[in-house]
Amino acid sequence: MTDPNLRIRGLAKSFGGVRALDGVDLTVPAGQVHALLGHNGAGKSTLIKCLGGAFPPDAGTIEVGGRSHTRLSPRESIAAGVAIIFQTLSVVDSLTVAENIFLGQEWTRYATVHRRAQEELAAGLLERVAASCSPRDRVGELPMGQRQLVEIAKALSRSASVLVLDEPTAALSGAESDALAERVEDLRTQGLAIVYVTHLLAEVERLADAVTVLRDGRVAHHSRVAGHTRRELVEAIVGRPEPLPHGLPAGASATEQTAASASADAVPRAPRLTVHGFRGPGFGPVEIEVAEGEIVGLYGLIGSGRTRILETLFGRRRASGGTVRVGERAVTAARPSDALAAGIALVPADRRRQGLFPLLSAQDNALLPTIRPLARRGVRALFAERRVFDTLSRAVGLRPARPRLSAAAFSGGNQQKLVLGRWINEARRVDVLLLDEPTQGVDVGARQEIYEVVSSLASQRGTAVLFASSDPEEVVALAHRCLIVSQGRITGELSGAQLTEAALLSAVHEADGTTTMYSEGAA
Repeated sequence: MTDPNLRIRGLAKSFGGVRALDGVDLTVPAGQVHALLGHNGAGKSTLIKCLGGAFPPDAGTIEVGGRSHTRLSPRESIAAGVAIIFQTLSVVDSLTVAENIFLGQEWTRYATVHRRAQEELAAGLLERVAASCSPRDRVGELPMGQRQLVEIAKALSRSASVLVLDEPTAALSGAESDALAERVEDLRTQGLAIVYVTHLLAEVERLADAVTVLRDGRVAHHSRVAGHTRRELVEAIVGRPEPLPHGLPAGASATEQTAASASADAVPRAPRLTVHGFRGPGFGPVEIEVAEGEIVGLYGLIGSGRTRILETLFGRRRASGGTVRVGERAVTAARPSDALAAGIALVPADRRRQGLFPLLSAQDNALLPTIRPLARRGVRALFAERRVFDTLSRAVGLRPARPRLSAAAFSGGNQQKLVLGRWINEARRVDVLLLDEPTQGVDVGARQEIYEVVSSLASQRGTAVLFASSDPEEVVALAHRCLIVSQGRITGELSGAQLTEAALLSAVHEADGTTTMYSEGAA
């Protein structure tokens, strides 16, 4: 066996007395795809940042290509052959593909950038990753999947031998995810050691040779992927066997368990949200009805219009026709403040850019809409705010439950809990909750917790929940009913025993045929 491209031994890292990594070992040989799994807060991000030089480890060694390091700076990490493609890409939209690839390592001639040479080299790198863009294309005009390939081409330009992909398909369409999977398989054959961080177990089964699961900063499981069931991996991630609801066979997945629970809890009552003849940019007319305590999914391919429907209901886009009623009240949401006043709230898909204030504390992020209602005579009621936050953090399973910690310091799943918490705390009344990709970029353990929070909100408070998702597994897990969205229209409905992943995929592909591709975020 050849020496591994990456070997991590006894890596440890603490923050203010909290042990983020506790003696982690990880070995990835050349030509292997190694999946790194774990609950949000398990230590995955800390491990990646130690490898990339953002954090200095307290103990342990990082060996890349046979050379051992006790710590790496970002420059030293790149020089050692490590390339990290984060979920939030680092490309510069205003630059060309070639300029992005050689940013910081420009080819110069007589003190000027040799653009032609850069473009020729970039063309070869793009061919190596099978990208369809040109070296002269502006990156900001490319689809998300092509931007990601530009990042990978940039890594190859620096002779990377270790490639870390952090939730690489979180913002990709199904077709783009399939294309990326082919590129990963190609790079494996080229001898790269690939660390693949994901929360999607289907990707692990398809791509990974080996898997390591982190839990509470330690290695909880390590094995070859072959021969292990998905249920075994879920149990390794969450740290306990998942109890099966009555009537489900042994070996049922966590998704099936959640779906069974959701169906059992469903008690549809009077209509809470009624949408008739609703039209807006890129969709319509659509008819939607969601009862009190009901959870309805909108499922469609990228560009189908599902996100546009939610954003127009919330007043982020202007409707061009139709009626919306919340209970017996007619609602005209020309702006988000109108929707909020009518009891309609939205949790957007892009929590970092549209839902989170990263420099504010966790408590301020979670309680922003309720600070004024809790105030007394114009003065913030800090004790009341803390009480509401403590109750909320327990309800959503926030980790760590530290009110003064900045939102940027939380993992993706816990950031999503903060954004969701704005609309489900005891001081805020929401009649209709809109969720766009509610668990995008969230690991399997946190997904389960978010599903339970949403289901409890519907069943206990009678909130009508309408969510859009591109993940059929999520729709089956969370929805009582699902509406199929294609090219801006609702083309079908699935519920009960008919609501399966296979039925969803079949319905959406039969309806779409060819799907109009909108710009990013226009799903």
